[in-house]
Amino acid sequence: MVSSVSDPSRTPVVGLTTYLERATQGVWDVRASFLPQQYFDAVTASGATAVLLPPQPRPAQAAAAVLDGLDGLILTGGLDVQPELYGAERHPLTDPPRADRDAWELALLAGARERGIPVFGICRGLQLINVALGGTLHQHLPEVLGTERYKIGGGVFAENVVRVDAGTRLAGLVGAGDLTVHSYHHQGIDRVGEGLRVTARTDDGLVQAIETSGDDYLVAVQWHPEENAEDRRLFLGLVAAAARHRAARTASEHQGVSA
Repeated sequence: MVSSVSDPSRTPVVGLTTYLERATQGVWDVRASFLPQQYFDAVTASGATAVLLPPQPRPAQAAAAVLDGLDGLILTGGLDVQPELYGAERHPLTDPPRADRDAWELALLAGARERGIPVFGICRGLQLINVALGGTLHQHLPEVLGTERYKIGGGVFAENVVRVDAGTRLAGLVGAGDLTVHSYHHQGIDRVGEGLRVTARTDDGLVQAIETSGDDYLVAVQWHPEENAEDRRLFLGLVAAAARHRAARTASEHQGVSA
C-alpha cells in the first residue's frame, strides 16, 4: 500500500534542486540530473526522505505539481545566478548562464512560500533567494573585498569563521557567536532583499546568512553545511520544520474531511 500525503507514519519528504549537466558513465555521455551525494546524505541522516528536483520545462506548472508532494525544499549550491535577474551587467568572471535552473528554482521558491513549505538555501540557494526578493549580488568578491578567502579553488573548501547573531532562528539551530564553516563561492549578497534579516556575517562585513522574520521557515546560508558530516544541525532544523508543516497539513486535511 502506497502512503498518502496525509499518512502520519511516513517521514517528511524534502526536495533538493539539481542541475542537468553532461555526465559520462561507461559508453554513455549524456545530460543527467546531478547533485553531490553529501546533500542527500545530510537529508536522509536527518530523518527525511530526499527527492531530487532537476529543471523542468514549463517550470511554474511543474513546480505546482511537485510541491504538492513535498514537506520541505532545499535550494542547493552551484553556478552563479544570472545577473540579468537583478538588473546588472554580466561580469567577465560570472559563470555562463543556467537559465533553466534559475527559472525552475524561482518557481519552486515562489510556490513553496505560497504553501508555507519550509525552505533552506545553501550558497547559490541563498543568493537566488536574495535576488528573488529584490536584492542584488556582488559578482566577484575579490574585487570588492580584496581577498580570495571564500574560494581558494581546486575543489578545496576554504574554512572561514562567521559570527551568528543571537535571537535569530539560525542561532536557535547552531548557537550564537563564532562558527567555523566551509566556503566555496566568489559572489555574495550586496543589497539585501525585501523582508530578509541578516543573521550572520564574517569579519569583513559580508553577509553569510539570512532568514525571514515572520512565522514562515526560510533560512539560508552562504556556506556549505553538507560538507561537515559531523554537524547536521541546519539539516535537522529544516527536517523538523518539514515535519511540523506536514503535521499541520494533515490536521487541516482531516478537519476538512470531518466537516
